[in-house]
Amino acid sequence: MAKESSNKKRNNFTPLQYEVTQKNGTEPPFHNEYWDHKAEGIYVDIVSGKPLFSSLDKFDSGCGWPSFTKPLEKQEIVEHQDTSHHMIRTEVRSKTADSHLGHIFSDGPKDRGGLRYCINSASLHFIPKENLEKEGYEQYASLFRKTP
Repeated sequence: MAKESSNKKRNNFTPLQYEVTQKNGTEPPFHNEYWDHKAEGIYVDIVSGKPLFSSLDKFDSGCGWPSFTKPLEKQEIVEHQDTSHHMIRTEVRSKTADSHLGHIFSDGPKDRGGLRYCINSASLHFIPKENLEKEGYEQYASLFRKTP
């Protein structure tokens, strides 16, 4: 059964998306879909569709990957110690799909909590604010409404 599930995932994603989310891979910096993406909306887990991050919490960290100061839904983020590549880091995974997302660091903007969620674009799908209701994420539309 697990093999069928793995094969289904492999067929539904690009090789890079599969490598990042299922094999803990990393995409190249500055050569990925969302590192300099500026549109307003939310970023969801490409495997489960669960909301993960908002463009309102995105910032340019200069690292070449999308960076966020906090998750949109904290309960959907799981953190694990990662000792691969001769480093000690904190890995970030999605709770529902157990997708590898990236890593969290403590060098983010101090005035916004000091965290930097450094996330692989290949693990994300972007929902523009204009499409939130149409795609079933209407509860997040109010985040982008301007108050007079």
